[in-house]
Amino acid sequence: MRLSLIVALCLSLTACNSVYLKPGTLDKSQLVYTPRGGATMQRSLKEILETRGYKIHVGQLKSVVERNKSDLERYSQSKNIRYSVIIDEKDAILRPIWCIFNGFWWWRFSLAISDRKTGTEILSWRGRGCANSSLRKLNDILDELEMKEPEPQPAFKKRATKKKNQELLILAPKKQEQNLIIFAKDKQ
Repeated sequence: MRLSLIVALCLSLTACNSVYLKPGTLDKSQLVYTPRGGATMQRSLKEILETRGYKIHVGQLKSVVERNKSDLERYSQSKNIRYSVIIDEKDAILRPIWCIFNGFWWWRFSLAISDRKTGTEILSWRGRGCANSSLRKLNDILDELEMKEPEPQPAFKKRATKKKNQELLILAPKKQEQNLIIFAKDKQ
């Protein structure tokens, strides 16, 4: 009985995060829209994106009201913005005992990043947790989302030499620290 109460108490105090993402879909060279404001997660997200090299456009969306069949309210953005960030957060709670080494503040938030070009949502994250641990998770998530540049392949110099009944092809790397590859082919 006591053990089940302790386990239930521990589970109720832990941070819960639900993350859906599409790896390799966030391009640093494109413009990212973030809403205006300096709330806890929102301000920290903008700082992290700027330090990682993203071009940030901060502002409010323009409201456009359509009055055709029903009253609809849409929001439009500039055409050169590729990604939109939407953050919905509750008030941060001061937790000096629970988050003593992790930022003192308990955040509860919902974060979504959508790709306007493809019309898909590339990140959907509902989370809660201490401030610093949430920012570490955000950095890990951005690492997965960012497009990876292909690693350069080593260039080889081609040299051909002929011996009696063999044709010898040597592929030598341009850099000295790489291994030398030799292929020998018998002539028939």
